[in-house]
Amino acid sequence: MLVVTGTVTAKPETFAELRQAALDHVARSRTEPGCLTHGVSVDCEAPLRLVFYEEWSDRAALDTHFAQAGSAQFMATVRALCAASARVRILPVADRPPG
Repeated sequence: MLVVTGTVTAKPETFAELRQAALDHVARSRTEPGCLTHGVSVDCEAPLRLVFYEEWSDRAALDTHFAQAGSAQFMATVRALCAASARVRILPVADRPPG
């Protein structure tokens, strides 16, 4: 499994538009094969910053996600509306049996 985290900071005048684009991206991503969870939240300490948390079954599913036209469009929107560049981390996580 892979865990993906990311942050992006909006400009005050673009926050609402960026937030909606992020919510649309999350909803679309949740329907993709291999997406285990995908969410976005507002950072309580930096209210213009959006924080993403995702889990993907494997690298192939994540690569397919990144190759989607919707993902490319979302990243173009992020670049147009953000005040600070997006930060993304991809972390492999070993599945552990319960107990």
